[in-house]
Amino acid sequence: MADTLTIMLAQLNQRVGDLAGNAAAMLAARAEAAAQGADLVVFPEQQLIGYPAEDLVLKPAFAEAAAAELARLAAATADGGPAMLVGSILREGEAVFNVVALLDGGAIVALRRKHELPNYGTFDEKRIFTPGPLPEPVEFRGVRLGLPICEDGWLPKVCQHLRGQGAELLISVNGSPYEIDKDQRRLEQVFAARVTETGLPVVFLNRVGGQDELVFDGCSFVLNADGKPAHRLPDWDEHLRLTTWRRGPQGWTCDPGELAAWEDHPADIWSAMVLSLRDYVNRNGFPGVVLGLSGGIDSAVCAAVAVDALGAERVWCVMLPSRFTSAESLEDAEACAKALGCRYDTIPIAPAVAAYGEMLAPVFAGKAADLTEENLQSRIRGVTLMALSNKFGPMLVTTGNKSEMSVGYATIYGDMAGGYNPLKDAYKLTVFAVARWRNAHQCRFGLGPAGEVIPERIITKPPSAELRDNQKDADSLPPYEVLDPILMGLVDQEKSAADLVAEGFDAATVARIERLLHLAEYKRRQAPPGVKLGSRNFGRDRRYPITHGFRTA
Repeated sequence: MADTLTIMLAQLNQRVGDLAGNAAAMLAARAEAAAQGADLVVFPEQQLIGYPAEDLVLKPAFAEAAAAELARLAAATADGGPAMLVGSILREGEAVFNVVALLDGGAIVALRRKHELPNYGTFDEKRIFTPGPLPEPVEFRGVRLGLPICEDGWLPKVCQHLRGQGAELLISVNGSPYEIDKDQRRLEQVFAARVTETGLPVVFLNRVGGQDELVFDGCSFVLNADGKPAHRLPDWDEHLRLTTWRRGPQGWTCDPGELAAWEDHPADIWSAMVLSLRDYVNRNGFPGVVLGLSGGIDSAVCAAVAVDALGAERVWCVMLPSRFTSAESLEDAEACAKALGCRYDTIPIAPAVAAYGEMLAPVFAGKAADLTEENLQSRIRGVTLMALSNKFGPMLVTTGNKSEMSVGYATIYGDMAGGYNPLKDAYKLTVFAVARWRNAHQCRFGLGPAGEVIPERIITKPPSAELRDNQKDADSLPPYEVLDPILMGLVDQEKSAADLVAEGFDAATVARIERLLHLAEYKRRQAPPGVKLGSRNFGRDRRYPITHGFRTA
C-alpha cells in the first residue's frame, strides 16, 4: 500500500471537436508529468473532446472518433509512465455518457459515468447525456479515488456515496465557466462543503479558455480535509501543478504548495473579455478584427480589448462620421486608436446617407424625419464595416453593451452587425468601470500597451449615439445609475416590477423598462454571440419567448 502519491493537475485550454489537437496537448502534459516523477496526471471534464460540445456528442461518428482517440491515449501509457485521468464521452447504443477514464499500463483500467446532469443556466446536459449510476471509487496504486465529475461534486449526494464506499480522496474534474465571484464560491462554499460533509480532501480541477459564449477561468485548487487550501492554481493561464500526497493516521494530506492570487473586480471581467475574444477569433480562423470606432466609450473599450487579445497589428479601427458627428468624437476616436497603436481609417457616410435620402424620397414624401433616418445611418455603417470584413477578411466586432441590448437601444442590421461582441453581457456601468481599470493597469496576458489607452474625455463625456443634433442617451433613458440596477433586477435576478418598486424605484420607470426589455427580445435573438460575464446572460442563460403577453407592471 503506497504511503505517498504524486498527482499532476493539468489546467489546460482545449478546442471543441479537435480530438487530435486536444490529445496532443494532453500527451505533452503527460511528458512533463513524467519528467517530474508524477504517478498520475489529471485533466478537466471532457478535455479530450472539448467542452461544451453540445449536439456534436449525439453524432455517432464523433463518438466513434472520441473512442478511438481515447484508446490511443491509453496505449501511450504502456511505457510505464504516469497514468492519465481523462474526461471524454462514451456511446452505448443510443445512450451517450459523460465519463472520466483512468488510463494506465496501456489500457483503460476504469471508467466512471457522470451521475448528476446539470440542466440550468448554460447547462443542457439532460438533453444529450444519459445519467450514470452512483459511481464507485477507483483503486489506483493502493488508493481508493472518488471521481465526481463536475456537477457530481457541486451537490452532496455523489461525494457522500463515494465516502460511504471507502473513497480516501476526491478528485473532481470540471468544466466550470467563469461568472463574476464564482472562483471564491467554488472554493469557499461548494467544495468546502464537500470536505466538511465527507471529511475527505478534494481536488477541484478546471480548464481555461474561451468557447463561443463561455469562457473558463481555471482557478483550480486542492483542499485538505481540514478545509484549508493546499494549492491554488492561477486564473486564466494554462498551468501544470505537481502535488504530493502523504498517507497519515487521519488519511491523505496534500503537501502545501503555491496559493495563486486570483483577480479582483473588474480585472477579472477584462481578462474574461480578452481571452474569450482571442480564442474565438483565432479558432475560427480570422486574421484579425475590424470595428467602428465612434469616439464613444463602448467602441473604445472594445478596441482596447481587441488589441489586448490579438495585438495592435490585427486590429483595424474605422471612424464613420456623419454630419452629426462632433469634433470631439473625431478627436477622441483618433486619439484612442493612436494610443492603442492600431490601424485607423476614416470613411465618411454622408454620400451614402444622401443616396438613401434621394432613393427613398418618393415613398417618404410627406413624412417627417424620425427614428427611421437615425437607423439608416447605423445600418449604413454596418454595411460599410461588413464590406471591409468581406473584402479583407477580419471579423467585425460589434460594440453594444448589455444595457442597450436590454432595452432595444441598438439597431438591428446596423450597430448589431458583427461576429462577436465582447460587451454583450456588460452593463454600461461595468463598461465605465473596466475602462478606468484598463487605463490604470495592464492585462497580465494582454498584448496591448501600458498607460492610458482610452482617452479620459471618452469616459467623462455624456454618452451619445450622435444620430441627430445634440443627442444624448439621457434624453430617452434614465441615468445608467438608475437603469442598470433596474435591469439587473429584471434580468439577472428575475424580480417583478412590484419588487423593484418596493425597493424604491419609480413605478412608471420600471414599467417602461420592463416593456422595452420584452419588446427587444426579437433583436437579441439575432445578435452575435458574446462572452458570458454574469449569472444571467442573453443567450444560453435566458431563453425567453419572443412573442408573449406577460408583464408584471
